Amino acid sequence: MFPFVFEWVWDMSHMVFMGGLWYALTIMGLGLTYCIIKALIDTRQKKGGTHGGH
Repeated sequence: MFPFVFEWVWDMSHMVFMGGLWYALTIMGLGLTYCIIKALIDTRQKKGGTHGGH
């Protein structure tokens, strides 16, 4: 059952579940975006780490 289906009823359990879902997806999305931007900046500045001195 999805929120765009007309039988959807917004009771408390649905609100808590959907709120938790979107909270978790937001945190993961922000973390992934930070890592990608940091990797791009480090790559452009040639600050790549060495791999154990190899």
